[in-house]
Amino acid sequence: MRLISREVHTMDEKKQNDQIQLFEDQKIRTAWDAEQEEWYFSVVDVVGVLTDQPDTRHAAKYWSVLKTRLKKEGSELPTNCSQLKLKSADGKRYLTDVADTEQLLRIIQSIPSPKAEPFKLWLAQVGRERIEETIDPEQAIDRALETYLKKGYSEEWVHQRLLAIRIRNELTDEWSKRGVEKGREYAILTDEISRAWSGMTTRQYKRLKGLKKENLRDNMSDLELVLNMLAEASTTSISRTEQPEGLEENRKVARRGGRIAGNARRELEQETGRPVVTAENAQTLQQLVTGVVEDAAELAEGMEELQHKDNKISDKDRDN
Repeated sequence: MRLISREVHTMDEKKQNDQIQLFEDQKIRTAWDAEQEEWYFSVVDVVGVLTDQPDTRHAAKYWSVLKTRLKKEGSELPTNCSQLKLKSADGKRYLTDVADTEQLLRIIQSIPSPKAEPFKLWLAQVGRERIEETIDPEQAIDRALETYLKKGYSEEWVHQRLLAIRIRNELTDEWSKRGVEKGREYAILTDEISRAWSGMTTRQYKRLKGLKKENLRDNMSDLELVLNMLAEASTTSISRTEQPEGLEENRKVARRGGRIAGNARRELEQETGRPVVTAENAQTLQQLVTGVVEDAAELAEGMEELQHKDNKISDKDRDN
């Protein structure tokens, strides 16, 4: 990732590694620069968190006023901040003011907020975790496992989800080698795979499950997740064999890979008489699991009570 000065407003987006970090359950958009080994944080997001702004528009207004004040005071900080194209709530990328850790600490000093000190500790934690994960990638997997478990997912589902992430990364690595551009073209090929195995584009699939910003894979059942993995792994395997170049050739391969999983889905549905793709999402699936667990607990209690009554009857028979 090559950072830019505010005057240029261009960058190499292919190397940009965007991530959402959470501070007290509030989202902070970030980007990791692997070359400089440095995090860059959306200033508007940080300002919004520190000043408890109701939305991004109010946070942007606060930052605009603060920039003006800092410039009048002779600070070069607003000028030195870079800009990156970060994904907005509408899914599109817009140039956004970002700051590295050092710049962000100086911005925080200019904002009266009770959250300033906790945020500084959070910054240090984010930086340390990234360095640790670079040295030992297994730690990134462990943290992802912990995060999913805290959200209420079962350990079996989480292990499947982590496998799905690895399979997806292998596919996007293959696309990168085959000349596919990250972003729009990745999305086009993902839609081709999704349509071929599930009968729907990603957007249609999310609409079926009642999702907006949520991650689709995080809201799939075990079977949906397994078939999606089969579709993506098949696409990767075919691509490695045939080595397609460019979007159109890769589009054909994506359809073929997706069809393999699509055929498996149709055969399974024919055998079971039940659809694989459903409107159930993480919330409804969690409620279903909770209900099963509660029913099992009630059944166990009932059996225990019945056993207790049987023991009492047996004791009376012996007494007689």
